[in-house]
Amino acid sequence: MVKVVNVRFRSAGKVYTFSTGDLEVKKGDYCIVETVRGKEMGKVVSDPAEKDEKTLNPNSPLRNIIRIATEEDRENDLKNREKEKEAIKVCKEKIRKHELEMKLIDAEYTFDNSKLLFYFTADGRIDFRELVKDLAAVFRTRIELRQIGVRDETKILGGYGPCGRELCCHSYLSDFVPVSIRMAKEQDLSLNPTKISGVCGRLMCCLKNEEDTYEYLNKKLPGVGDLVADPQGEEGTVTEVNVLRQRIKVLFETEDEKEIREYPAEEITFKAKRKKGQNQQKSKQDKEPDEPLPKELLEEDFPEGERNVADSGNPEQKEKNENRKRNRRKKHKDG
Repeated sequence: MVKVVNVRFRSAGKVYTFSTGDLEVKKGDYCIVETVRGKEMGKVVSDPAEKDEKTLNPNSPLRNIIRIATEEDRENDLKNREKEKEAIKVCKEKIRKHELEMKLIDAEYTFDNSKLLFYFTADGRIDFRELVKDLAAVFRTRIELRQIGVRDETKILGGYGPCGRELCCHSYLSDFVPVSIRMAKEQDLSLNPTKISGVCGRLMCCLKNEEDTYEYLNKKLPGVGDLVADPQGEEGTVTEVNVLRQRIKVLFETEDEKEIREYPAEEITFKAKRKKGQNQQKSKQDKEPDEPLPKELLEEDFPEGERNVADSGNPEQKEKNENRKRNRRKKHKDG
């Protein structure tokens, strides 16, 4: 058994597990830890807990907390935040100088200043080798440029959603959850992209929040167009379903008369599903949004990840980039 705590380095950033070693660490403390990027200062976001080492991630070796952060460490971290603002200004000037089609999002110093990371977005791959050289000459440290997606950009910059609250990804959401267009259909939402897209232009992350509830409730309900029977045994067709209230509107036809009645879901007896060919026009309208959905909104999942990384002092990363290029050339040649 080993005593561990969870540490977060940035607001709403990913949570990492570290061993407390012989230190007395509690939730809310700031500490200095060793990461793959060098020394970093993070905030402890959980109480110490004993866990079996076998249950921890075998691909990520458990590292010890070096020490509890001092006031001097806190001041040093604040200085780094100020230096990052200056680094952004310099990098933007260099980008304009080299006329690169890229948008700089953020800059980040490691705690010990051993590395300076720049995050940017771009439509395609960017040749920024000369930019890295210029930045390394200015800042005299290792420079790393990372290309991120639009969801990561929104997470870093922050903002407010259509609900009027601060964006989930910027305030508390550590990882992006898989979101699909099926979730919007399950919740009977309009498939108009402007209604179900977030600030980033992708499907709203909050669609996942109520997905389990809607799946559970929909299992008990018939669909629109299905044949059902009321408590007296009279058969009719479902015209509307209120999932949250668990109420159903049923159309009854007797000779030339039509009548719509509303019932609680538990009073309705299911008879048969809607046959193919019935209500085709309505079905088509349900499936087709007011305007064509963008390709990115039809993707089942939008995982987080950096697509293009360059490190001025990392030979392994350079070799990975070269291997990636060779594989693309080979696929293009074979294709």
